[in-house]
Formats: sequence, C-alpha cells, structure tokens
Amino acid sequence: MTRILFLLTALFIFSNGLSAQDVYRVTADKLRVRETNDLKSKVIGSILQNEKVSVLDASNPKFYKVKFKNGQGWVSKDFLEKISTAAKPTTPQTTAPSSATPPPSATTADSTNDVIYRVTADNLRVREKADPKSKVIGFLPENENVAVIDSTDASYFKIKVTNGQGWVSKEFLTRISPVKAVVKKSTVAVEIPKIDKDYSSIIFFVIVALIMGTILYFIFKYSNQNRFLIGISAIVVLIVIYFCFVTFIQERTVSGMYVSDSETQYRSFDFGANDSVTVKDIYTDSTFKSKYVIDGDMIKMYDQQNLILLLIRDENTLIGEGFTRGTFNKK
Repeated sequence: MTRILFLLTALFIFSNGLSAQDVYRVTADKLRVRETNDLKSKVIGSILQNEKVSVLDASNPKFYKVKFKNGQGWVSKDFLEKISTAAKPTTPQTTAPSSATPPPSATTADSTNDVIYRVTADNLRVREKADPKSKVIGFLPENENVAVIDSTDASYFKIKVTNGQGWVSKEFLTRISPVKAVVKKSTVAVEIPKIDKDYSSIIFFVIVALIMGTILYFIFKYSNQNRFLIGISAIVVLIVIYFCFVTFIQERTVSGMYVSDSETQYRSFDFGANDSVTVKDIYTDSTFKSKYVIDGDMIKMYDQQNLILLLIRDENTLIGEGFTRGTFNKK
C-alpha cells in the first residue's frame, strides 16, 4: 500500500512538471487568433493588448499555439512577449525561505517601461531592420508619438506603433517622456465611422432651384410668347440645376481595386458592394475587410483602432496620408 501511494505521488508531481507552460503578453492592440498555423485560416477569436496567454506549442517558426479564455488557437509569434513560465503549484515546502525576494511582477513591470518620442520629420520611413537598405514597411507623419523599445543601436531606434514594430532613424525623434505603466486601450470594432449629416448642400440646391424656376416663370410671362427665348432660357435653367445636383446633392461612389506602387503599409483597396472594402496590409502580410463611408471627397474606414483616410482626386485616383500615404490608381 505504501508503494502504491508513493507511485501516485511521484506521478502527480511529474505531471505537474510537464504541464508547465510559458506565459506571454500580447503586444498588438487586437491580436487575431486563427484555427490553424496558416495566415489564410479562419479567425476564431481575438486577444486584446497586454492580455496574458499560455503557449502550448512553439515548434512553428511563425505561429504559436496558445490557450486563451475562449479556447485554443494559433497566433503570430511577432506580437507576443515572453513574461515567465507558469507552473501549477507543487506540494507545500516545509522549509522557510532563506531571504525575501521581490515578486516577478515588479521586475516585469520595470522591464516593459517605454519611452515616448515625437516624430520631427514628415513622412518618416519605418524600416524592417536597423539598416538604411532595409525594406520600408511604413511611414510616420510629423508630430506622431511613438514608443521606443530598443535604443541600443547607434543610428536607429526600434519603435512600437499601433500596427506593430519597426526601426526609424534616431535623428528624427525627440524625447517627450517615459511611460511607467501601460494603459489598456479600448478596442474599436471594424465598422462604419460615424459622420454628422450636413444639410447645407441640400438647402443651397433648393434655393438655386427656386431662383431658376422664378427666372424661368418671368421669362415665360413677359417674353410675349417668344418660343426661341423661352427654349434657350429653359435649357440654361435645366443645365444649372443639373450641375448643382451633381455637385452638391449626388453622393460620390467608388468601386473596383485601387493599388499603390510605393512602399505603403496598405498596398491595395478593393471596394465592393454594400460599402465594403478589402484591404491588403503588407505590414502584417494579411488582408481584412472593413466598412467605409464617403464624406465629401474623403473616404473614411477603420483598421481596428486606426482611422484610414483616402482623398478622392478623381474616379481613377485616390490619395492617402500617414501609413496610407501614397497614390492609389484604379486597376
């Protein structure tokens, strides 16, 4: 009986040792969880920034299998930061600790402090590596705030932005302040941005239509039935009303695929039906769908927490700013 109890105890301790799992912290704003370790596999959930997950399988070079609150799935390893190894509690120790040690959380908090810098150049290139010949993966507008997570290189700083990480020249950054605690950001769903309805164009069109109608009425009344004058006047009035309608009332529309040849984060926008657009993101090597609205000459859409703005130059050309900076031509 004693041997059986001893074997069961040893088996229990051994199983606890095998169940030790690495704990990681999510560094992306909203990390997608996929069904398999494939970029094209189905998204089964998402994990917010700074949430902790247990890694179950780290054998894949690009993806980790993790356990989160909704189950298990695969996530990109580029957006995980290792914290510690979480092991289930073993049998209580009878010996008292020899000395008091600081809790691991304190060390972790100190190591994740970021320093905030402001961009001093417009259209600052973000590169994949700390090398001037490295691939450009995005651009930063002037006065943008970024968190520097690695300042060991002599010429480049590694920065953390909303969509990931990259390297920029330290000459175009100026320090603002350190951040001692990471504030959890609220998640913005990919939806149609809200805009205020502007009725000024409708009012202007109605006023122009009334004025043109009044002019046409008096010409018809006092032209002594001159058909030529009445006809010319009617044509002029209709043309003015038509151009006012097209300019101020008729909503602008976009359709088809617009592609940029420059080094921008968002490489293409495929506008479909029902105000839906498919966006190609080369920073994360993925695509996502979003809803959009057209406000005047501006197209507005969201990528998680980022507001993407595109100016409609004409029916074949769109102009982007920020990470979307560049010219997009219709294919």
